[in-house]
Amino acid sequence: MAKKLVKVTITYCSECGYEPQTLALADALMREFRHELAEIEIIPWYDGSFDVTVAGELVHAMYRDGGFPESQTIIDAVKRHQGDA
Repeated sequence: MAKKLVKVTITYCSECGYEPQTLALADALMREFRHELAEIEIIPWYDGSFDVTVAGELVHAMYRDGGFPESQTIIDAVKRHQGDA
């Protein structure tokens, strides 16, 4: 059975310099899933934000959860939406 292709969106504060964390997460996702994602969308924002949604589900919000997410947390969320976990 083919895996469901899901979209991951990373919204980060460009004013805060969160590009390294954003790119590290995108890299981890690309290495883990290669062509098994529909899309990785990266949105520069402001106001200290760092939010990650997987298939429309807010998996991590800096204001709600604090700090940056572990890559494995986001990978696990993708697998859950693909039906693997």
